[in-house]
Amino acid sequence: MKLFVMVVVVIFPALSQQAQIKLDVSATKMNFTLGDVLHTVHGTFKLTKGDLWLEPSSGKAGGELVVNSASGASGSHARDSRMEKNVLQADLYPEIKFAPNRIEGKVNLSGQSEFKLQGLFSVHGGTHELTMNVKSDIQGDRVKATATFDVPYVEWGMKNPSTLFLRVNGTVPIEIQAVGRIRNNSTFRQAPEGAAGASVSGLLLP
Repeated sequence: MKLFVMVVVVIFPALSQQAQIKLDVSATKMNFTLGDVLHTVHGTFKLTKGDLWLEPSSGKAGGELVVNSASGASGSHARDSRMEKNVLQADLYPEIKFAPNRIEGKVNLSGQSEFKLQGLFSVHGGTHELTMNVKSDIQGDRVKATATFDVPYVEWGMKNPSTLFLRVNGTVPIEIQAVGRIRNNSTFRQAPEGAAGASVSGLLLP
């Protein structure tokens, strides 16, 4: 009987496979591009928190990315100050957040993947549906990924910094170059209902 119960649990399908990912905020880069009629401006923001989890078998995702609204740096103090005070209003809205909730496409917990990460993007007091296009590479517990998406900041209620002589695009392309580690990457098995108990390895014991 004991052998039968053990065999049943071993072949029981995995219900979920979840990877918890901790991004290295000092190594992760968040780049933005802002175009106008004369030239293109490139800059960065600082990530202050990057805790995610992905469950490829169910398509679920969770966690949070947090960015400091006042950390925008484009090489011009005057321009960055206007962006901070007039566009993002960082004194009122000090954080920009992304909370993923679902995955579209196949995610490999080893090797390379291309998929979409969907969720809620909070900026300037509003929350919006947003989809990131992600390319990831997982080797052991090390994660590298590039995520791209657009922020239509004018459509979302923020001020367009255009002037009479300078016309600025109302949408900003964003690229995140993420570096991190998987804190766990394991398959969890659930015992059949009514089983007497389970060991940490997932094998039922009498």
